[in-house]
Amino acid sequence: MNPNGTMLLELVDISVRYGQVRALTDVSLGVGMGEIVAVMGPNGAGKSTVLKAVMGLAPVVDGHVNWRQQRLTAPTHEIVREGIAFVPQGRRVFTHLSIEENLEMGCLYLNDAAEKQRRLDTVLELFPVLHEKRRDLASQMSGGQQQMLALGRGLMAGPEVLLLDEPTLGLAPIVVKEVFQKVAEISEKLKTTIMVVEHNIKGVLDIVDRAYVLDMGRVVHDGTPDSIQETDILTRVFLGKLDTGEDDE
Repeated sequence: MNPNGTMLLELVDISVRYGQVRALTDVSLGVGMGEIVAVMGPNGAGKSTVLKAVMGLAPVVDGHVNWRQQRLTAPTHEIVREGIAFVPQGRRVFTHLSIEENLEMGCLYLNDAAEKQRRLDTVLELFPVLHEKRRDLASQMSGGQQQMLALGRGLMAGPEVLLLDEPTLGLAPIVVKEVFQKVAEISEKLKTTIMVVEHNIKGVLDIVDRAYVLDMGRVVHDGTPDSIQETDILTRVFLGKLDTGEDDE
């Protein structure tokens, strides 16, 4: 659990069902102010569904989400105004727009021109490659650069909490390292609280304060990176040996 005790964003006994398929069962987890928290597990464990449940993009059949100690009831299109930004899988940049125009899409609701420029300046300073290429079309960027653009666009909302869904998916190892470094930098420089769903276990454990391990839609372990690495929980979950009663060899 968060050593500070208070969760900024918290899922409380969340269950999600897609038709007859139960994607999450009584999941409780959260992130405290200033933390980076990972949600890990094998394919189909329900990791991305956790973030979608926060954003109102998953069919929640039980439980609720708390935001700043109050139940989150805002509809999906209003959640960003509450201070929560979501960077989904697959980057999803607008390839026909310039990098700068893509970034501006992250704060369409903002009518304060001076604040919009301040946010743009902050993001371009944080991502030098975006500053250098800001007039270029997003279609001309590499996959890694597009991921940086997706992160930057999420930050344009000025979020208190940033939700990242598989930010290193499909990227080369050297770019994966760069993305993790940038996520840590966002936390440190902007004081942004981050919840990240990630399949790259080693890389993400190097930057997070805590992590939750999911298996078959349930939280089966949570703790610090050191506590997780001191157990065999990841081996058991990823090899499908959890609760089988078999001895691990």
